Parts: sequence; C-alpha cells; structure tokens
Amino acid sequence: MSIDLNIDPKALGKVAVLMGGTSAEREVSLTMSGPGVLAALREEGVDAHGFDPAERGLHELKTEGFERVFIALHGRHGEDGTVQGALELLGIPYTGSGVMASSIAMDKIMTKRLWLADGLPSPRYQIVHKSELGDDARLAGIVRALGLPLIVKPPHEGSSIGITKVSEAGALRAALEAAAQFDDELLCEEFVEGQELTCPVLGADDKAQPLPTVRIEAPEGNYDYQNKYFTDVTRYHAGSLSPALEAEVKDLVLRAFRSLGCRGWGRADLMLRKSDNKPFLLEMNTSPGMTSHSLVPISARAAGISYSKLCLWVLSQARLDRA
Repeated sequence: MSIDLNIDPKALGKVAVLMGGTSAEREVSLTMSGPGVLAALREEGVDAHGFDPAERGLHELKTEGFERVFIALHGRHGEDGTVQGALELLGIPYTGSGVMASSIAMDKIMTKRLWLADGLPSPRYQIVHKSELGDDARLAGIVRALGLPLIVKPPHEGSSIGITKVSEAGALRAALEAAAQFDDELLCEEFVEGQELTCPVLGADDKAQPLPTVRIEAPEGNYDYQNKYFTDVTRYHAGSLSPALEAEVKDLVLRAFRSLGCRGWGRADLMLRKSDNKPFLLEMNTSPGMTSHSLVPISARAAGISYSKLCLWVLSQARLDRA
C-alpha cells in the first residue's frame, strides 16, 4: 500500500464524529463504530467530538465551528446521501463518498443495475413489490427464474438486516413479508454457493487502492447481524487467497468502486462461487462498520495499518462534492 500516513492531526481542525442516527443500525453506530472512531481520533491527537444527529440538529455543526465530519453512521439517513447532502449545504467536508454515489450504493437494486450495465458480475435477480406478495403466480415465477435456494433482501438496509435465505418455495412469501417491513420494493437474488469475501478500497479516482481481501468463515455459513457484531465465533482470514485470485478480486472490486463513483473509502462484499472460483459482487458499503469485529480494520491490519491510523487517514480525505 502506498498510503501516506504522515498526517498532522492539528491541521484537521475541530471534528465531529457522527454516530447513532435513526436507522435500524443505530445501535451498532452509537455503541460500537462511533465510539471506536472517536477514541482512535483522540488517541491520534485530533480535536474530535461525538455528535448524534438523532439528538441534535445538523445546523449545530456549523454554529459550533466544526471544520470536518467523520461519518460513522450506518444505513438510512447516514449512508444513503441524505446526511452527505446536508453537509454539502453546510459546506462542511465529510468522509466517504459524495451524495450520488452514497445514494446509489445504499440501493442494492440500483447498484446491481449499474454493475451489470458495466459488465461486472453480480448474481441474477428479480424485483418484487410488496403489493405482489399475494400473487402466487408471481412468486412461483421468481422461483423458476432464480432456482432454490435464493436470497431475499430489503434493498436499502445493511448489516444483513431483513435478509432471508429461502430453501423451499413455500417459504418465499414469509421471507418477502419480513423484508417488506423495511422496503416496498424487494430484491430476490440468485444464491451463489461458496465463500463470502470482502475487500475494502481506500482513496479516489486513479489513486484508489484495494486492501487485502478477507475471507469470512461464519458458523454454518450464517454471517448474520448477530454473528457480525455480537459473537466471537466468526473467523476472518485476510490475504488467504492465491496470488492470482487475490489480484482478480482486487481488480474487480476497484472497478466496482469506480463504477459507482465512490471515493474516500468503501468495502465491497462478494461471493466466491465454489464450482469455479468466480467472484460475484453483492454490494458496496460506503460507510463501513468500524467495530472490533469489523472487516475494514481487519484488512487494514493485514496491510500494516493500525485502527487509529486508518481512522486518521480516512478523516484526512474528507471533502465536498464541489471541491
């Protein structure tokens, strides 16, 4: 990695770490990612302060003299372009992708459409509106098109919230109803049997660089909300792929990152198909988790970058769309 970690923390000014928010991922942001980033930045000498947008108006960032923002929010109203747009209006530089890239990446359906249009591999899919859940013929058509098992997802949630693996046709409606608690439009996706991978990217444009790929080994392959944040049974293997496969995955992730117009940092999630070792893109996270279990810090450590230095570097890249 050719990331310059020689950063003067005093030059970054007064910094707000946005944490909490109003999404279904509030708990993770407020109690894990946000406090972790805040402590790391303070350890590096940054004048950093916690700020929960669910408790305070964003205009206070301006009146209180904050000069840049580290977005440690996850999910809606944090990762979907809304907070980014407000910060653009306030003129306060922020970490991660801009308004459009954040909005697109938070929508798994739009993300797939762009990737597939750019010739990037992603599992086959069908879109279902919740008004169609009583249509037996429609549901049967989804099973015929995608086969079983298949995956049902609410397209605007993260942290595996609302996701169900459907192994029997009779279970599809219940899975869709569970996802419909979060979204009106639902994503049914072909199940790719194999290993789950993730690969972060740091930087922007031609300077964007992928970090080591992490292979995720969850109990019974169930990398759900509980196993992501609240257990120690999931195993993470950074840099464990063959050199050729590692290079292939990194190249694909870099193309996916640029396809969406992302910047600053992000993390792509993929499946590596067991039958032929072909990688398939699942989604792009533009405000990745920063907990003790999180994947970007695990990957960064494998590249020789500590948690606190990673936080400091990401903060140093804060900018506005118009900059």
